[in-house]
Amino acid sequence: MKVIISHDIDHMTVWEHTKDLILPKYVMRNHLELFKGTISFKEYAMRWADFGKNKWQRIQEIMDFNQSQGIRSNFFIGVNNGVGLNYSLKHVKKWVPRITKQGFEVGVHGIEYDTIEKVQAEFDTFSEISNTTDFGIRMHYLRQNQHTFEYMEKSGYRFDASESGFKNPYKIGQMWEFPLQIMEGWVFYQGKRHQSVHLEQAKEITLKEIEKAKSLNLEYLNILFHDRYYHSSFATWKNWYEWLIVYLKKEGFEFVTYSQAIEELNKQSE
Repeated sequence: MKVIISHDIDHMTVWEHTKDLILPKYVMRNHLELFKGTISFKEYAMRWADFGKNKWQRIQEIMDFNQSQGIRSNFFIGVNNGVGLNYSLKHVKKWVPRITKQGFEVGVHGIEYDTIEKVQAEFDTFSEISNTTDFGIRMHYLRQNQHTFEYMEKSGYRFDASESGFKNPYKIGQMWEFPLQIMEGWVFYQGKRHQSVHLEQAKEITLKEIEKAKSLNLEYLNILFHDRYYHSSFATWKNWYEWLIVYLKKEGFEFVTYSQAIEELNKQSE
């Protein structure tokens, strides 16, 4: 079983959220997690400090860590606004070449999912910015309906990573689908809207998920970690991610990108 690491870029700045409910929900969450003892006062204070820095992305930080571990990962960046994703295309134009220059892969963090025209528009926008048509997509919040995957395939996406489940990759027309097995939010939230477990509990939950994937003989373990949480203001989440990468390396797992996995899968089907 090989491992694919990916990162969804949901935010760039704090103050891009002045017209939605992200900030009041965030403040309430911080109070609740401090009260329940799942975060330290230091974490709590650092989250408030982010307001002054106006920074909610940790793209460079997580690239530097991954690179220090010899890992290439995939990023998904939004080219449209909706459902709490509010940054402008100027950020996309800034970060896409930086990500690819450092040796990582980047695709679309999709917003539109219910019409072919809107799905195609996001593909075209990212293609113009990245100067390529060879990329994939993951829907924001994994949103989809019965036609979404068909729309993505027809729009030209090489792969999608919006499905969740312990299944091997499979083809939808010419597009590869990579089901997602582990996401940090699933581990730490446990069905709630706030962090409900400590680090050691999160490790135990994660190890069970890895064992489940192994028992099902999955070819690829698909893991999502949002770049925003790679910071000391989310110390438990950051420590979990670093622990997970080191653990997988020690266990001898090979890390690949979606593109590398597709090359392997295409060879198998020849």
